[in-house]
Amino acid sequence: MNLSEFKDSKLILDKLKSLIKSASTGKITIMEVCGTHTMALFRFGVRDVLPPGISLISGPGCPVCVTDNLTIDKLLFLAKRKDVVIATFGDMLRVPGTNTSLYHEKANGAKVEILYSPLLALETAKKYPDKKVVFIAVGFETTIPAVALTLKMAKEQNIRNFYILSAHKTIPKALEALASMEKKVDAFLLPGHVSSIIGASAYDVLAEKYGIPGVVAGFEPVDMLQAIYMIVRMVNASEKRIVNQYSRVVSGQGNIMAQNVINEVFDECDAMWRGIGEIPGTGLKHNKDYEEFDIEKQIEIDVPYSKEPAGCLCGEVLCGTKLPLDCSFFGKKCNHEHPVGPCMVSYEGTCAAYYKYAKRSYDKV
Repeated sequence: MNLSEFKDSKLILDKLKSLIKSASTGKITIMEVCGTHTMALFRFGVRDVLPPGISLISGPGCPVCVTDNLTIDKLLFLAKRKDVVIATFGDMLRVPGTNTSLYHEKANGAKVEILYSPLLALETAKKYPDKKVVFIAVGFETTIPAVALTLKMAKEQNIRNFYILSAHKTIPKALEALASMEKKVDAFLLPGHVSSIIGASAYDVLAEKYGIPGVVAGFEPVDMLQAIYMIVRMVNASEKRIVNQYSRVVSGQGNIMAQNVINEVFDECDAMWRGIGEIPGTGLKHNKDYEEFDIEKQIEIDVPYSKEPAGCLCGEVLCGTKLPLDCSFFGKKCNHEHPVGPCMVSYEGTCAAYYKYAKRSYDKV
């Protein structure tokens, strides 16, 4: 399939005209769940051309951003040990913990390897046979299968110095938690990448139990305009359904093989989400066959005190109750060069998106 079709200017104009024509005079608040959607909506200028009644707010769609401060502090505790090598994706490097960050610990001599794939962490473990190599596993269902496969390979290859600090999060029950909050959104723009793994039917409960419609969307301009148009049509007609706009990638049931490998390695557990709190059944822990790779089973991690930065509104931004522009730190004390909270660090972070694309036109967001 030629993706240029989904950037075609005539199609974009046609979708926009349909959207403007169908938009009601009432206000419709849509939460885009995925951080990639947040960036794409800004990058392609979709926010700037929407009818005035349609409001887009960002949700907890960045796995780095929703990682709770205690997990970050646990990682930093491990980084200070001489017998540990930290393997991580680059977007974790500058996320601040209570007192420091991986960036500062690396500068102070901590061994931190930046990787592009969890599979490369196995090569790092072979490179440092006398060290404990700890991969910080941050991610939603999109990246969890690759981590599960890495653990299977570690077991098959008998690599005994490789470990995981699991900070995985799963999306559907987190959206239920948001749907049950007092301040509800009118609809969800649902993530395409995550949905390719778990399937569009995973969100049916949002419509059936909470009466909130949603559309699984792709990431090109036509995808997003069409998805917003579908949402407006449903809201205007008081329809409570989940619709799959991204059918070229996402099926109803998702990727069964990927789901099976996750279930083979991990068990469901409760998880802390920055800004939301503990959500039952939204985390993953090693099952009994893979406990040997759980670093918390090997090292007693002692973090006596952990707190988020005072005055930082990342938690509220992730819940959609505040915009980055509501934070007194935004663009001043907190910026790309000196981030205070994780939402300014990650490429998919809401504050990072607003800072990059909206700081020149605050009145438009």
